[in-house]
Amino acid sequence: MQDIVITLLQKMFILTLQISVPVLLIGVVIGLMVSIFQTVTQIQESTLTFVPKIVGCVILLIFLLPWMFSVFITTVNEFMAMIPQLIGAM
Repeated sequence: MQDIVITLLQKMFILTLQISVPVLLIGVVIGLMVSIFQTVTQIQESTLTFVPKIVGCVILLIFLLPWMFSVFITTVNEFMAMIPQLIGAM
Protein backbone atom coordinates (compact mmCIF):
# COMPACT_ATOMS: atom_id res chain seq x y z
CA MET A 1 0.00 0.00 0.00
CA GLN A 2 2.76 2.44 0.92
CA ASP A 3 4.62 1.66 -2.30
CA ILE A 4 1.59 2.59 -4.37
CA VAL A 5 1.07 5.83 -2.47
CA ILE A 6 4.73 6.77 -2.79
CA THR A 7 4.62 5.99 -6.51
CA LEU A 8 1.53 8.18 -6.93
CA LEU A 9 3.14 11.05 -5.05
CA GLN A 10 6.31 10.73 -7.14
CA LYS A 11 4.33 10.79 -10.38
CA MET A 12 2.31 13.80 -9.23
CA PHE A 13 5.48 15.69 -8.30
CA ILE A 14 7.11 14.85 -11.65
CA LEU A 15 3.94 15.90 -13.48
CA THR A 16 3.93 19.23 -11.65
CA LEU A 17 7.56 19.82 -12.57
CA GLN A 18 7.06 18.80 -16.21
CA ILE A 19 4.20 21.21 -16.65
CA SER A 20 5.53 24.19 -14.70
CA VAL A 21 9.28 24.22 -15.42
CA PRO A 22 9.13 25.42 -19.06
CA VAL A 23 7.06 28.48 -18.11
CA LEU A 24 9.22 29.24 -15.09
CA LEU A 25 12.42 28.91 -17.12
CA ILE A 26 11.23 31.29 -19.83
CA GLY A 27 10.29 33.78 -17.11
CA VAL A 28 13.73 33.52 -15.54
CA VAL A 29 15.55 33.82 -18.89
CA ILE A 30 13.51 36.83 -20.00
CA GLY A 31 13.95 38.43 -16.57
CA LEU A 32 17.70 37.94 -16.76
CA MET A 33 17.85 39.43 -20.26
CA VAL A 34 15.78 42.47 -19.19
CA SER A 35 17.96 42.92 -16.10
CA ILE A 36 21.12 42.88 -18.22
CA PHE A 37 19.51 45.37 -20.61
CA GLN A 38 18.54 47.63 -17.70
CA THR A 39 22.04 47.45 -16.26
CA VAL A 40 23.71 48.25 -19.57
CA THR A 41 21.39 51.16 -20.42
CA GLN A 42 20.93 52.31 -16.80
CA ILE A 43 17.15 52.34 -17.20
CA GLN A 44 15.72 51.46 -13.81
CA GLU A 45 12.02 51.19 -14.59
CA SER A 46 10.42 48.58 -12.33
CA THR A 47 7.50 47.84 -14.66
CA LEU A 48 9.83 47.11 -17.59
CA THR A 49 10.50 43.60 -16.29
CA PHE A 50 6.88 42.49 -16.04
CA VAL A 51 5.61 43.10 -19.58
CA PRO A 52 8.26 41.00 -21.41
CA LYS A 53 7.86 38.19 -18.87
CA ILE A 54 4.10 38.11 -19.27
CA VAL A 55 4.30 38.26 -23.07
CA GLY A 56 6.95 35.52 -23.17
CA CYS A 57 5.01 33.24 -20.83
CA VAL A 58 1.76 33.73 -22.75
CA ILE A 59 3.45 32.98 -26.09
CA LEU A 60 5.10 29.90 -24.60
CA LEU A 61 1.79 28.73 -23.16
CA ILE A 62 0.11 29.11 -26.55
CA PHE A 63 2.69 26.77 -28.08
CA LEU A 64 3.05 24.32 -25.18
CA LEU A 65 -0.55 24.04 -24.00
CA PRO A 66 -1.41 21.07 -26.27
CA TRP A 67 1.68 19.21 -25.01
CA MET A 68 0.87 20.12 -21.40
CA PHE A 69 -2.69 18.82 -21.78
CA SER A 70 -1.53 15.55 -23.35
CA VAL A 71 1.00 14.94 -20.56
CA PHE A 72 -1.62 15.77 -17.94
CA ILE A 73 -4.32 13.57 -19.48
CA THR A 74 -1.90 10.66 -19.92
CA THR A 75 -0.87 10.87 -16.27
CA VAL A 76 -4.48 11.15 -15.06
CA ASN A 77 -5.36 8.06 -17.12
CA GLU A 78 -2.47 6.21 -15.46
CA PHE A 79 -3.78 7.29 -12.05
CA MET A 80 -7.27 6.11 -12.94
CA ALA A 81 -5.87 2.74 -14.00
CA MET A 82 -4.19 2.43 -10.58
CA ILE A 83 -7.47 2.83 -8.65
CA PRO A 84 -8.27 -0.91 -8.64
CA GLN A 85 -4.80 -1.61 -7.22
CA LEU A 86 -5.40 0.95 -4.47
CA ILE A 87 -8.79 -0.53 -3.61
CA GLY A 88 -7.40 -4.08 -3.65
CA ALA A 89 -4.49 -3.10 -1.38
CA MET A 90 -6.78 -1.82 1.38
